[in-house]
Amino acid sequence: PVPQGGVAGNPRGNGKIINISSLVAFQGGLNVVAYAAAKHGVQGIIKAFSNSWAAKGVNVNAIAPGYISTDMNEALIADPVRAKQILERIPSGRWGTPEDFEGAIVFLASRASDYVSGECIVVDGGWMGR
Repeated sequence: PVPQGGVAGNPRGNGKIINISSLVAFQGGLNVVAYAAAKHGVQGIIKAFSNSWAAKGVNVNAIAPGYISTDMNEALIADPVRAKQILERIPSGRWGTPEDFEGAIVFLASRASDYVSGECIVVDGGWMGR
């Protein structure tokens, strides 16, 4: 559907929508079927909405965090065996932090990304490159 009357009350009809996806949207994950399905859905939404809204000046994109040191990953961080396995696969050699998203978010929210829509920026310390 095309936004009516603008986006989030913006009568000009233009704007930036930034969704949160996950690495799981690209590789499935272990024991997280519902989470994986939801994040695959986010990938579909950004593509579908971009197709409908880009001509109206609305960019729809996402970021896909890798392994981030947050409450969600406390159990993984606390498990020395699993934490070691994860860190060995991250080329940067560390868990990400929420601050690691700042650059990607600023880019997607700025005019620098005016010709970027329907995309997902992976912020993962190089995980997907392995």
